[in-house]
Amino acid sequence: MRVPLFVWVVCALLLSPIAAANSPEGENSPSDPHRILVVGDSLSAAYGMAQSDGWVDLLRTRLAQRATPWEVENASISGETTAGGRERLPELLERHAPRVVILGLGGNDGLRGLAPSAMRDNLAEMLDAIDRAGACALLLGIRIPPNYGPVYTERFEAVFAELAEARGVAFEPFLLEGVALEDGMMQGDGIHPSAAAQPRLVDTVWPRLEPMIEAVENHRTKPPHDVDDAAVRGQSESLRPSE
Repeated sequence: MRVPLFVWVVCALLLSPIAAANSPEGENSPSDPHRILVVGDSLSAAYGMAQSDGWVDLLRTRLAQRATPWEVENASISGETTAGGRERLPELLERHAPRVVILGLGGNDGLRGLAPSAMRDNLAEMLDAIDRAGACALLLGIRIPPNYGPVYTERFEAVFAELAEARGVAFEPFLLEGVALEDGMMQGDGIHPSAAAQPRLVDTVWPRLEPMIEAVENHRTKPPHDVDDAAVRGQSESLRPSE
């Protein structure tokens, strides 16, 4: 899935030199690192393994190879819901002044059978808060086991794609792509990815994240020519429950 055109337009405006000058980050010198804030649950909190083995730490290692300095702040908490993230996010944005926010919440809402409409409201408010802070969001989708029933699972999964389309944010449909059904890639509980799976999670996130990073680094004022806004729309249509 290529990055939709509207995502590039929004991020180009938010990440332009003018916008940066009017943000808390703009007060820092050009040599100060840019920041990525990760707000997630146990899937991003290195559950069941050393922090250094988690995909967020592996992302930090990958970014250290770039010429432009980056910091990654991991505010993920095991068991976190979208309601908890919504409550914590404003203070996190004020404290860290990120340029990019990776939002990976919702799995625990689904496992608890919470209303998809409430999850949508929480995620929408968080996306609004990220936008108001002058940052760009990368939304990570998640799926739940089919034993919750087709109606609930379809409505749950559709929330992510529909929000990504409506808000024009970068979107990864399934964080555990290539992991969830693979031998050795999940822990014994069948819910959490193993340490061996963490590099795959980074590789799943990276194609969505790297263009955002480059936009920050280059102060890009217009999107590249090969973007396509049909991808998110098609994903949203495919997940929308039938009437």
